[in-house]
Amino acid sequence: MIDAKKAITAFITGATITLAGFAAPAFAASEVKAVVNGTAITSGDVAKRQAFLRLQHTKADAKTAEEQLIDETLKRQEVARVRMSVSQQDVDASFARFSSGNKLSVEQMSQILDRAGVGVDHFKGFIAVQMSWPRVVNARYGSTSRLSNYDLVSRMMQNNKQKPVTTEYMLQQIIFVVPQAKRGAITGKRKSEAEASRSKFPGCDQSKVFAATMRDVSVRDLGRMLAPEIPPDWKPLVEQAKGNTTGTRVTDKGVEYLAICSQRQVSDDQAAEMVFRQEDLDKSKADKSGPPENENAKKYLEELRKKAQIAYR
Repeated sequence: MIDAKKAITAFITGATITLAGFAAPAFAASEVKAVVNGTAITSGDVAKRQAFLRLQHTKADAKTAEEQLIDETLKRQEVARVRMSVSQQDVDASFARFSSGNKLSVEQMSQILDRAGVGVDHFKGFIAVQMSWPRVVNARYGSTSRLSNYDLVSRMMQNNKQKPVTTEYMLQQIIFVVPQAKRGAITGKRKSEAEASRSKFPGCDQSKVFAATMRDVSVRDLGRMLAPEIPPDWKPLVEQAKGNTTGTRVTDKGVEYLAICSQRQVSDDQAAEMVFRQEDLDKSKADKSGPPENENAKKYLEELRKKAQIAYR
């Protein structure tokens, strides 16, 4: 039996989700509550978002849920317009990681969400927007705004006038491709093949020739990457790597590992900025305040709201 009283930390919002005592509400026939550029938001949608907000212990009245759904609809429409949506496979993989991270199977997590009145489709829709929206914002405005020279100098003065040091890596991504249709059948075999290839890896200069000797293996150059830039899923593997390859991971593309072409300690301005930003992020997490809201994302959404046709019912 699934323990619905277990407290789960959400991987996206940073809020704590508690499932104790929640039961799916009895939905009346859905009626349209708002229309956003022709897309209807129903009372059923609002009820599911209220249930989701209650799990996060945040304000869960109908108005808050409705406004959140309007914002989400505008983001989803913009993501579709510029064709920058993550794939369904990406969303499913994130949902699976979320379930696994909480020591639950996908089926168990689905049951819990259904029992709470949220539903899997509603939660996955939320995940899709959360994953896609930053891509759109970054494509329009560039990555998160850089620290100014004044900020860098000020931070270094606080650091005894020393630029912080971090590790610079030159990386390649080695992918043992697993087609989605064959996931269950051959993933284990491909993982064994990937692990066996690591001991024979000839180095980055010969990696593409090496990959050509094997079936359905591709190489992607990631180039220069500073330690704070490495994605969280890969960071422990890079830091714990022995030799010139990391351990393997099963991803939405197949089975992968990273080849470490070179690494060295650096202390240039870019490295200093990366380290300081990571320190700020770590501090905000420790304070449980979360990362500061991206001002560009906020401005973008405000623009979408101003141009949108939103009709409340």
